[in-house]
Amino acid sequence: MTRVKICGITNLEDAMTAVEAGADALGFIFVENTPRCVTPMQVAPIVRALPPFVTAVGIFWDHPTGHVKSIVEACGLGALQFHGDEKPEDLEGYSVPVIKTIKLPAASAELEGLQPFVPSVKYLQYRKHAAALLLDSAARWSEGEARQPIEWSIARDLANARWRIVLSAGLTPDNVARAIATAHPYAVDVNSGVEAKPGRKDPDKVWRFVAAARGAR
Repeated sequence: MTRVKICGITNLEDAMTAVEAGADALGFIFVENTPRCVTPMQVAPIVRALPPFVTAVGIFWDHPTGHVKSIVEACGLGALQFHGDEKPEDLEGYSVPVIKTIKLPAASAELEGLQPFVPSVKYLQYRKHAAALLLDSAARWSEGEARQPIEWSIARDLANARWRIVLSAGLTPDNVARAIATAHPYAVDVNSGVEAKPGRKDPDKVWRFVAAARGAR
């Protein structure tokens, strides 16, 4: 079964909505000057309130190792997601599983003739350092507007090559089942696609997203 991560959690109410809907993981963004940035003081009590088997994932972007480790300890994070230009060796030395984000062009850009994504040696080097790859859009983070999906067939090809793939970018309650049916990813990740506004989730969208992901084949 495809796992579900609800990202961009900023408050306890949204966290509990996601948990009650059946999410497997919650994402907390520790990237300064982004719309959903949170602090360890905000996140630690939310993580303490989570039930067993729901993973708290911290999102970082080219942060120093010591800084990341201090937040892991302060918040009790269960996994890390690196969204910047981290090299494979930068992912070493952590006590929790690590996810590396790979940024891809939107599907429409692929169709317009841009260079298709091919798993290169650069990405193969992450295989022994990262527990999973998260495929996301190269576009800047959303401030409430809809994001364009990436080409799902890329995720399918990598999953077929035995990569553990987390599919992100432009997913919504209305398209996540088709995305899973196409790509068969290890997990799906949603942020703005289930929001009422940046930093606040829409409970109906959260419930519909998780239900659609669970029902996908």
